[in-house]
Amino acid sequence: MAEETNVAPATEATTTEAVVAKPATKRKKNKRAVAYGQLHVLATFNNTIVTFTDQTGGVLTQASAGGCGFRGSKKGTAYAAQIAAEKAGNLAKTQHGLSKVDVYVKGIGQGRDTAVRALSNLDIAVESITDVTGIAHGGVRPRKARRN
Repeated sequence: MAEETNVAPATEATTTEAVVAKPATKRKKNKRAVAYGQLHVLATFNNTIVTFTDQTGGVLTQASAGGCGFRGSKKGTAYAAQIAAEKAGNLAKTQHGLSKVDVYVKGIGQGRDTAVRALSNLDIAVESITDVTGIAHGGVRPRKARRN
């Protein structure tokens, strides 16, 4: 039996194609060293988000309870907030050399205190703790007047 090969014959179009230049390879971005930063904790009933930033508010690392593998109502627990704070804190300490933070806590969830306490296990000093939870002022718009 004769074997057949499915090779297209070479034509002028395939042999005279222009060679496309490869783009330059990307350089690895240097991680900046930040010794003093901020920790923002957003603690809601359903989730806790922990963000480490520099003094100007540029994000260094962040983690959430949902991103750490917790699902459903377990995301709003204090343990999930502790795990999220440890994960983001480890990254901030190893990659950026973070050693002192000002803490800004927002929300009324269970993870408020636990996320801040998790920093003591990582040897990150807490300089100040500020509550930036929004406060309602003026209330909601009243209902329209009833017509009789």
